[in-house]
Amino acid sequence: MSGAPLRLGFLGPAGTFTHAALAASWRSDGAEAVPFPTERETILAAERGEIDACLVPIENSIEGGVNASLDTLAFDAEGVSIVGEEVLPVTHALIARAGVAVEEITAVVSHPQPLGQCRRWLSEHLGDFRPIAATSTAEAVRLVSQSDEPHAAIGTTTAADLYGATVLASGIEDEHGNETRFLWLAPTPTNPFALPASAAGEGGGATPSASPAAGAASAPRLGAPKTSLVFHGAGDASPGWLVRCLSELAFRGINLTRIESRPLKRQLGHYLFFVDAEGDAADPAVAEAIERLRVHAEVVRVLGSYPRALR
Repeated sequence: MSGAPLRLGFLGPAGTFTHAALAASWRSDGAEAVPFPTERETILAAERGEIDACLVPIENSIEGGVNASLDTLAFDAEGVSIVGEEVLPVTHALIARAGVAVEEITAVVSHPQPLGQCRRWLSEHLGDFRPIAATSTAEAVRLVSQSDEPHAAIGTTTAADLYGATVLASGIEDEHGNETRFLWLAPTPTNPFALPASAAGEGGGATPSASPAAGAASAPRLGAPKTSLVFHGAGDASPGWLVRCLSELAFRGINLTRIESRPLKRQLGHYLFFVDAEGDAADPAVAEAIERLRVHAEVVRVLGSYPRALR
């Protein structure tokens, strides 16, 4: 396999924001971009080794976490690790097939996240309309470009060009500082992002320690390391349980950059927690905090240590 081109999965089809993030993040002319229809299928393909790595959205600055990605990481894909991240500024366009005017639109199709990110603009400019969820923004544009109904999509101008559709309005997001964070995932323990220490980039970023895949390339700018964890525990109904868990990090001076909960899918009132912490899992303080966290939590998984995206 030496010298074989990398196969990089992404939430497709071509023209999605994930596709744009992949192009912004990866610098290898020989890599093959492989689209998948859902976040779950993208991640599981990486776990099965069908691709060398994949890129999926994980959170948005307006709408929060991408549940499909979070749940797949928590429940279905223990054989992948986070090896990098990318942050992409997001701007949305309202797109329809040629001949459809704004005042004719009866439904708007898109991924649930953009529908939420453009909620106020849509209400002010379209009035009554029916939101329709699609698996991706590019799929939404494809659907409306081929439909006889007066429907519009929220997507990228790139997707509009790909499917021969018309851009009716640009910059329709409610907040113009909108950003989406994406994760690079690879089958454990491979890491196509691995670089010599001398190439670690700005910010003194640490280099992932796993072996690089054939045809390796890398994101050009690497920041200081961070570690992602997910944990849950049978004691979560006791007073102060979450405080005790988080105190193991706080008492060791480890800063959290993100915490989010998702239902544990057993019964109401029980949750698992995703945490992003500054530092590498191999750092003594971080490693000690993780071991102490296991005292309180039934399950603790290190999802990966990787360089923070610089933007």
